[in-house]
Formats: sequence, C-alpha cells, structure tokens
Amino acid sequence: MRALFDDRRSGIEVHGTGTVSRILPDDTAGSRHERFILTLPDGLTILVAYDIDIAPRLNGLRVGDAVAFLGQYEWNAEGGTVHWTHHDPSGRHETGWLEWNDRTYG
Repeated sequence: MRALFDDRRSGIEVHGTGTVSRILPDDTAGSRHERFILTLPDGLTILVAYDIDIAPRLNGLRVGDAVAFLGQYEWNAEGGTVHWTHHDPSGRHETGWLEWNDRTYG
C-alpha cells in the first residue's frame, strides 16, 4: 500500500493486515461507520471505515489487535482510508471483509 500512498492513488482494491493503533468514535453522518486506525507492517497508518448499517460491529476490538482486510483504498495525506470492507448490497463493489479474532466480517 505504500506505493499507492506515495503515488496518491485512489479507488484501488487492497488487502493486508495491520495492528489496531487507535479506535475512533463511530461516524454517524449518513450510514454509520465503525472507525479505527491500523498500523501496517511498513509503518503506514490507514483509517478503516466499516459500515455497521450493513455488517456487524467488531464488538470488543482493542488497540493491539491484528485485523486483516479487503476493501477499497482512498488516498489522503494521513495514510489513506480503506472502505467497502463489507458486501455491497447494490453489487457495484467487490465484496470486502475484515478478519478479526478468527472470524470474518462483512
């Protein structure tokens, strides 16, 4: 993902694993999203925005937990955002997911 960040690219399907470094309040404007920051193995940090109106919340998620993901990367100066980490009811996006505590969400 470092190359996507360096090249300021967006709209790219990505997958990887990171460690939760911060848990943020839910975004409640429009569709509700659970939000947390993952630190990737190369040190890049990304915001994960996970739609909890479509998929179940990761109840009990904590700083230090490992989370794997598949979703769409959007560049920003702070590292980027990964969203569409769940199924798309309209079928326009590849089905994304999160893996945490031996369970797949999405």
